[in-house]
Amino acid sequence: MSTNTVDVLFTAPHPDDIEIGMGGTVAKLVKQGYRVGLLHMTDGEPTPRGTPETRRQEAAAAAEVLGVHHFQILELTNRELMDSPATRYAVASVIRRLHPKILVGMAGRTPGASPDHYQAQLITEAARFYAQLTKWDDRFGGTAPFRVDHLVYRPVPFSAEIHHYPSRFVVDITDTIDIKLQAISCYASQFDPTRVDRLQHYVRSIAGSEGSSAGYIYGELYALPRPLGTDDLVHMVGDWKIPPPAATIMTHGSTWLGG
Repeated sequence: MSTNTVDVLFTAPHPDDIEIGMGGTVAKLVKQGYRVGLLHMTDGEPTPRGTPETRRQEAAAAAEVLGVHHFQILELTNRELMDSPATRYAVASVIRRLHPKILVGMAGRTPGASPDHYQAQLITEAARFYAQLTKWDDRFGGTAPFRVDHLVYRPVPFSAEIHHYPSRFVVDITDTIDIKLQAISCYASQFDPTRVDRLQHYVRSIAGSEGSSAGYIYGELYALPRPLGTDDLVHMVGDWKIPPPAATIMTHGSTWLGG
């Protein structure tokens, strides 16, 4: 993994957040030939069975599984992660070095889980703006201003609120869900065999639901803070691939589907 520029940069507060929420899309982009970076804002420690060293090793192993071109853990503080000038500078400095065209981050509050998740959304939004500011290079390690073209949200499936985004889309991860699950399994300190089984069930269930909404076997849903534009309507909507069991029913001439 090099530290050159990337096409897409994924951000999240803790190691394992990107893999659980966005790992299928990360692997998909890599397979498609794009340069992808992962930015973990904290090392995720302390946890009951983890250590900073273990967590870094696990995150590095997961990054290798996904095949990304850049992987980084900032030294921000887990459990105390807050949207502030300092955290904005830290993330914006990475953006200014890596020059991503697309910035992807978690979105939504998780009252039953870490408040870091929502703070990471606020930091990512602000850092995208800060990255382009001029005459402030001293706050960003001497890096030059850079403007990110697109901010993309990965909505938390069980957010405290129902959000109505200007546009949403689903990435087909049918061919990369196994890579996603393999990357998640790298975090052995966080997920013992029992937790791994339950987590894999959760991941497959969410991916099955989100994927089928767009005609895929497995998918990950994303959102934009603006309308999605196109100059080719036919290419944008694509072919509708009805997933099983509906496809099987239609093949056998179901009367309720008009067969």
